[in-house]
Amino acid sequence: MSSLLLLNGPNLNLLGSREPGVYGATRLESIEKRCVELAKELGHELDCFQSNAEHELIDKVQQAAVGGVEFIILNPGGLTHTSVALRDAFLAVQIPFIEIHLSNTFAREEFRHNSYFSDIASSCLFGFGAYGYELALQAASQSIGKN
Repeated sequence: MSSLLLLNGPNLNLLGSREPGVYGATRLESIEKRCVELAKELGHELDCFQSNAEHELIDKVQQAAVGGVEFIILNPGGLTHTSVALRDAFLAVQIPFIEIHLSNTFAREEFRHNSYFSDIASSCLFGFGAYGYELALQAASQSIGKN
């Protein structure tokens, strides 16, 4: 059984009510519950964490390194376009991760086209809505199986 971590950044706690036309109507709690169930089906343990505070996300990434986490799924939210510090945390721990976004950021405002994570991520998923989390878990499980 592998240990996985699902990290969600700022404002993702508002899923279901925040701009449902962009982000969908599914609440974060529902996404996390489904992901925990799917992880179990795949033979893994999944810890979920959301924060609006950059330093808490950085702490969680650093703790993952000492806690034996083998793979991270990251939706950095608005930190996608601003957080060198969170990027540096991922570079420091060298845990493989998938960057995920509910919307297709490339079909939105130009400032959303730049990510501080895409070039260091194992892979990226954009625009699949809540289902993207399940796709990311499947991909993470397959990736761990190849190690």
